[in-house]
Amino acid sequence: MKYRPGRVHVSRLVGLAVIGLALLAVAESSKSPVAQRYLSQKLEAAVATRAAMDAIRAVRLGVGDPIDVVNDPNETGMIGPESTLITTSRGSHDSKLRALNPNLAAVFVELLRRAGVRDGDLVAIGMTGAFPVMNAAMMIAAETVGATPVAITSVGSSMYGATVEDLTWLDMESILKNEGLISRGSVAATRGGGDDRGRGLSPEGRRLVDEAVERNGVMAIDEPTLDESISRRMEVYRAVAREEGGDYRVYVNIGGGLGSIGSTQVGRLVGAGLSRSLGEKNFPRKGPLVMMAEDGVPVIHVPGPEKFLERYGLDDLSVEAAPVPEPGEGLIFYRDRYNVPLAGILAVLYGFLIFVVVRIDIKHYLFRRPTS
Repeated sequence: MKYRPGRVHVSRLVGLAVIGLALLAVAESSKSPVAQRYLSQKLEAAVATRAAMDAIRAVRLGVGDPIDVVNDPNETGMIGPESTLITTSRGSHDSKLRALNPNLAAVFVELLRRAGVRDGDLVAIGMTGAFPVMNAAMMIAAETVGATPVAITSVGSSMYGATVEDLTWLDMESILKNEGLISRGSVAATRGGGDDRGRGLSPEGRRLVDEAVERNGVMAIDEPTLDESISRRMEVYRAVAREEGGDYRVYVNIGGGLGSIGSTQVGRLVGAGLSRSLGEKNFPRKGPLVMMAEDGVPVIHVPGPEKFLERYGLDDLSVEAAPVPEPGEGLIFYRDRYNVPLAGILAVLYGFLIFVVVRIDIKHYLFRRPTS
């Protein structure tokens, strides 16, 4: 074989580039959407979560509570006032907007199934009033995969969460139960806030929280210290497990309730998402999140929506006042996949073409004279 002497002409290199772009376009056109795992359950949970949002919005409008269209541009009714008598702490308005995505329920289905949750399993949940849509999404996701959610709620909320005094997260749970969107609500509730018993709220604010617990028929946890509140929570979880005759398959934390995570430092030490083990860390105070992990139970930590939106390609409402995404939108449902065999053939073909044009003396073979 005679190899090319000297350099390749520029025109031939340009030709190779054009052919390469054409082959790349062919490979790109071969992409097609591929359904992700547990698609039917993900869609079911997302649709139910959107229905939950609509049901709560209807009740809020029905009681004549005005919706702030500046802070809640899509008028979902799921963004509460910045400060009310039951607001326990500062909160990010951006984060609350980002949580208004029913497709987060599909993410939670994925995480629960990856944790090994199946029909009849128990799922322990600790949550607050800060992210009502994510609370609903997790409760719905747990029931969608056939599990039994066992939730303990801190009723108080940070800014822009479930801060309406007569429409707390416990009231929202009751609405969802009445609509048949969940079969059970929280088994117990605390006030939340400082020491998990409403420290930082006014006496009137604590009274309103206590009334919410009472009118929704939920067991009240009101211990004098945070450590005792955590111990009582664990007692409740264990008692329900004995009644149900099972063990917890996973523990889920939503938000930053101290009664669930133990301390704000723990919330930062534990990564967002599913963890099968928390490893050896110097946790300042151990809440149910850490205690369950030490007992060998996987944990799902959901401090906020941000990392999940990015990781699973879900629309981000904080970017602009966009409409609330429809169920079924995002990479959690479908991902584009290339036609791998075709891409491989095109790559080999292009590699061979480059070798021929760059290395082989084509002119020698096309125009040489036959020898006598």
